[in-house]
Amino acid sequence: MKIKLALLFTLLFTGINSILAQDNTECKTKLSLFHEYAKSKNYDAAYEPWLYVFDKCPELNIAIYKNGEDILEAKIKQSAGEEKYNFLNKLLRLWKQRANYFHNATKEGKYKAMACQLKYDNKDLFDKTDLELYNCFDETYKNDKINFTKAKSLYTYFSLIVNLYDKKIKSAEDLFNKQDDIVEKIEIEIKKYSKKLNALIIKEDNKVALTRKEKEYKTYYENSLKAYNQILNSIIGKSILRSNCTNLTPLYEKGFESHKYDSIWLKRAVNKMYHKGCTDNTLYEKIVKAFDDIEPSADTKYFVATVLFKNGKPSEAEDYLKQAFDLELDTYKKGELAYKIGIILKNKRKYNKARIYFNHALKLNPSNGKPHLSIASMYKASANDCGDSNFNKRVVYWLAANEAQKASRLDPTLKKDAAQSAASYRAKAPSKKEIFIHGKSGETIKIGCWINASVKVPIVD
Repeated sequence: MKIKLALLFTLLFTGINSILAQDNTECKTKLSLFHEYAKSKNYDAAYEPWLYVFDKCPELNIAIYKNGEDILEAKIKQSAGEEKYNFLNKLLRLWKQRANYFHNATKEGKYKAMACQLKYDNKDLFDKTDLELYNCFDETYKNDKINFTKAKSLYTYFSLIVNLYDKKIKSAEDLFNKQDDIVEKIEIEIKKYSKKLNALIIKEDNKVALTRKEKEYKTYYENSLKAYNQILNSIIGKSILRSNCTNLTPLYEKGFESHKYDSIWLKRAVNKMYHKGCTDNTLYEKIVKAFDDIEPSADTKYFVATVLFKNGKPSEAEDYLKQAFDLELDTYKKGELAYKIGIILKNKRKYNKARIYFNHALKLNPSNGKPHLSIASMYKASANDCGDSNFNKRVVYWLAANEAQKASRLDPTLKKDAAQSAASYRAKAPSKKEIFIHGKSGETIKIGCWINASVKVPIVD
């Protein structure tokens, strides 16, 4: 009897192993099949063999998930209604299953944010409220902020809290805190890609040719910066009507006593009030002083300078600006700070000093073309003051055009605006006819005053 039982178990075990081996062979065959179809973008043909492997052997190869994403996205585009809903749910299941079987190759923040975005983009099919969708993004962001990086999802996340604020489901404090948080996150991503792009720009400036791969990376970094700058501007646009002095002042007055030793709260309050033009308020000065007292830094010195300018103490203010610049050690932040200082001095019509800081900004962060545009606009504003004749005054516009053109070359986010500015400046410069009449063809003209530069007049026949 025991022999018969042992024989039975042996046959049963052998049969199971045989079935498993057969299934595994089938899975490998279908894996190869759908992978080849997916490579050629024949997603309809890839779907059935992919689905078999996805269901039967989910741990076999990460290609199940990489190709599967493309296959399902193609099916979603081609479908509607209940069929589309089923494919959407398969895609959600795919991301969840990928995390189970290939955890180390699946960043939680990235894929969960993609799942939230998918539900948002198809909220009519998923029947989700703004609050449910916001909570989806919020939980993901809090659990893995580092890998929550996609520009579109960051914008959706912010748009949802704006909707909830407008519906009085979220408070003004919730909205402003979340805005600060997301803007800081975007600025981190901009800094990251700017540094990578700067390295390639410096290499090109040193006459070293980029490799094919580096050129691809450069395009990717430029496109990423465009996306982040675009959503940053959109977030600012959404917040303009909601975060004004009328809303901000009572909010920060209420919170000051309980947060006057909280450097993050103070920094955010000062930043918000400064950018919203609430600097005439006595609360602004009080927050700035508290910020500088508990954590003196480049940031605090910069904001103290704005208070000193407001109080009619320009020389002290400029000294604080210099302290701010000297205190900042991070190269990227120092470049951003130099630009902000340049803007303050430009607005005070201290053009020569402003240009010094703009040039610092260009050296420290060469992928930011905004300093070039600012220098160009200062040249334009000085055209009547820095030339000794009508012709020579208008020569200044060539200098302005050249500066604007540099911005177009360096900064992917400014190409259109910079090109338009350059064209506008050139239109104001002397025409070919005027060059000929004045006999200035090919002549080098020295521009005086603070500009102190030379311009070579174009050669005309």
